[in-house]
Amino acid sequence: MADQKHADKTKARNKRVLLGCVAVVGGMIGLSYASVPLYALFCQVTGYGGTTQVGTDAPRDVSEKTIKIRFNADVNSRLPWQFKPEQREMTVKLGEDNLAHYMAENMSVKPITGQAVYNVTPLKAGQYFSKIACFCFDEQTLEPGQRVDMPVSFYVDPAIAEDPNTQDVKTITLSYTFYKTEASVEGPDGDKGKGG
Repeated sequence: MADQKHADKTKARNKRVLLGCVAVVGGMIGLSYASVPLYALFCQVTGYGGTTQVGTDAPRDVSEKTIKIRFNADVNSRLPWQFKPEQREMTVKLGEDNLAHYMAENMSVKPITGQAVYNVTPLKAGQYFSKIACFCFDEQTLEPGQRVDMPVSFYVDPAIAEDPNTQDVKTITLSYTFYKTEASVEGPDGDKGKGG
């Protein structure tokens, strides 16, 4: 009888350990799937890694202090586009709504969909750089030979001048890299079999 009670207690304890292990493994799998969106959210909120902010309107107070903005453009080797900034740099007032332009051209004979990823350097300036409107918010589909203007509306938060960590920032570089999307409009045989 005592052996039976001991065996039942051992089975119950083993069952709790097994359920605990299953819960831990399940939690780890769930966290691994959630890590990418959580990291992206963290970067967007904090500006970590040069991630810019998304704003709705520029602040009403425009500072007399200025900062230089440089523009950079790259294209992934799998995307047959030409992509470049229309201006290399501009000096802007802190808090002022600004408009910059990029140009993209599809150099292939097929329609192709691309998506731009972006960041700013120095990375610590990301939390103060806000985009109001940008071509990078959506996928872009260009027809063969099509050339388009791609504007970006942005401002630099005047709070950058008050942050002791950004006192040395005199220039911010806004960088874009265009990549071909997986769901590009060209089908497997080059026809428009898939939506973009």
